[in-house]
Amino acid sequence: MTNKFQNNIKNIAEEFNFNGQKKFKLIVLFGLLGDFDSFEYAINLKNFIDKNQDKNLDIFAIAIGNQNGKEKFCNFTGFRKENLIVVSNNKIHNNLKVSKGLDIGLGGWINMLLMLSGINSLKTIKEVFRGYLGDRKAKQIYSEFDKIEVFKFLKFSGNSFRQVFGDGYLRPFELATFRLNNMNEIIQNWGDYILHEEYLPQRGATFLMNNKNQVIYKFFSNNVLGYSSNMRDPLRFLTDLIKE
Repeated sequence: MTNKFQNNIKNIAEEFNFNGQKKFKLIVLFGLLGDFDSFEYAINLKNFIDKNQDKNLDIFAIAIGNQNGKEKFCNFTGFRKENLIVVSNNKIHNNLKVSKGLDIGLGGWINMLLMLSGINSLKTIKEVFRGYLGDRKAKQIYSEFDKIEVFKFLKFSGNSFRQVFGDGYLRPFELATFRLNNMNEIIQNWGDYILHEEYLPQRGATFLMNNKNQVIYKFFSNNVLGYSSNMRDPLRFLTDLIKE
């Protein structure tokens, strides 16, 4: 890892006052606030924090968006507002050489739709199918007590998954339902979440730093629905690397 790269990450932490008081610091670079990955990753991070209050970790994030979008994003995902910075372009992404995604010159919408179909985003189709088919090697999302509402008119409890498919793994349609709920929130607030459609294909990145501000783990996303190297357990790297 080059000194220039280390310095760039350190400068970002200093510029946005990502200080933190704990041993480890996670800096996540989202694409647009309204990206599927941004929502899913933020919710997973929020749940990780809830379950690991004693972990020696501060979590910060940067996303392309505005203050209205930030407010709604944090209210929906539970990600802490004080730990999320919104920027108006992808300059930081470019400086860190984060993937811009596909660009065939016909605009962000076309680029994003092509990526969702697997073009220049090879793992996306597999991840979409996993959402519908389930995954015996991944954890379930909903408990039997969760209340689920999709598009206002479709309401049911997490117990429905339990009754039909059992417990203890990612059941068929479970991840797809979770993502559909996120998509509904994005569509309803499109103008707040999608600052500029040209940034729709923009991917994100993850950087874990120690108390010396050295990057000890990094991941650059190249695929839609591919914000982690292990989508079956997206935050496994935190469990493996963070030691008290």
